[in-house]
Amino acid sequence: MLFKKKQVLRKEYDAALLKLMTETKSKWEYAKRIEHSVIEKDSLLFAQTKLAEAKYFYLFKEAKKRHIKGDTSTLESFK
Repeated sequence: MLFKKKQVLRKEYDAALLKLMTETKSKWEYAKRIEHSVIEKDSLLFAQTKLAEAKYFYLFKEAKKRHIKGDTSTLESFK
């Protein structure tokens, strides 16, 4: 019984991680589009883009460590 609950919780957390990865990826892509479309380069804008990138790759690394496989580009993103 305990092991079954652990498996259910793992699936829930894995799904939450994939959802968070999708949201983070869309925020990073949006920040990249904004950065490329702005004429004047701003260090704050650059820092925000790098932060969004770092967050995404941190989550990607965590998913890899947990052996989670999924396509974050096809998951529904919530803004």
